[in-house]
Amino acid sequence: MLEFTRDQRLAYANLVSGGEQLGVWRYAKAFPIDEGTPRVTLGEGGTPLVRSVFIGKSRKFKALHLKNEGQNPTGSFKDRGMTVAVTRALEAGASTLICASTGNTSASLAAYAARAGLRAVVLLPAGRVAPGKLIQAAAHGAKILKLDGDFERALEIVREVAAADDRIYLVNSINPYRVEGQKTAAFEIYEQLGRRVPDYVVLPVGNAGNISAVWKGFEELREWGITKKLPVMVGVQASGAAPIVEAITKRGDSIEAWPEPSTVASAIRIGNPASWKKAVKAIRKSRGPAISVEDGAIMKARDALASKEGIFLEPASAAPVAALPHLHDLIRPDDIVVCIGTGSGLKDPETVELDPNAVPQVNDASSLAGVLSRGT
Repeated sequence: MLEFTRDQRLAYANLVSGGEQLGVWRYAKAFPIDEGTPRVTLGEGGTPLVRSVFIGKSRKFKALHLKNEGQNPTGSFKDRGMTVAVTRALEAGASTLICASTGNTSASLAAYAARAGLRAVVLLPAGRVAPGKLIQAAAHGAKILKLDGDFERALEIVREVAAADDRIYLVNSINPYRVEGQKTAAFEIYEQLGRRVPDYVVLPVGNAGNISAVWKGFEELREWGITKKLPVMVGVQASGAAPIVEAITKRGDSIEAWPEPSTVASAIRIGNPASWKKAVKAIRKSRGPAISVEDGAIMKARDALASKEGIFLEPASAAPVAALPHLHDLIRPDDIVVCIGTGSGLKDPETVELDPNAVPQVNDASSLAGVLSRGT
């Protein structure tokens, strides 16, 4: 049984807001937001931490946990940061929220803009967005524009526009208030593990803001005297879009942009991550590795999560599970490992193979019983 010192108990009490359920705003004391500012919230955070039943056993990890961020309001971890960023936008007097996006950010921005009564503008790199994500932005009333260029060019343009007009507020991952919200995943994991820090946290890396945000959360827990331990952070990229893995492997001080990133995992299909410096720093400071995985392994892991664990995630979110075989020489069987699934599988339904015309037909109870008796 874990024991906590008096100072640790006091520090923990100072972190959490009494009466608040598990979720982002439970940790409002840790945000640089005025106490009287109205919160723009949809009930984000408080996502389940599920202990693996089948995958952990098959990979010989005794304490593998899956943090399902797909159960946030718009289906991804982006909501954690968006609630704090949009609250700050209101505090700053903004009237328009803007972002460049390959999908999840646009969905989250549009929902929270609607909640706040603000205009939402999304700039998409043409042909690079999953339809399931774009539908969300449209449903929430965002102004959707497309650019004949890549994500990096789209981000450059929206940054320039936002910098020139105080009424336009940029909510991409470079926004520091996004980081403040996203760091709460670390606080939740700590609480959900019975106030313990895991040994390893494995998560997908695209634009690279989330891994540094989660690391920041764990660092703050130690800084405040709540815990002495820090986890090893493992960043996972698709092999067709792995500039951070390349930089870590080569031990370089910069990254080389990949001009044509290619992967089925659309959420991490980014060749020049905006937050790469913080991501590389977090991985190195935690003494963790960066791993690239093939698309085939990603899809196999996605299918295993859905069929063996009952957790349906988008392909990018399955990348951490796909990376587990690469970690066998690093992780001990009893280590507590948390894989963060960053988005729901409903974001990318087109990646599931299903032909309605090929579904077997039954016409009565007898034919149904016959199918069941064959075990097919």
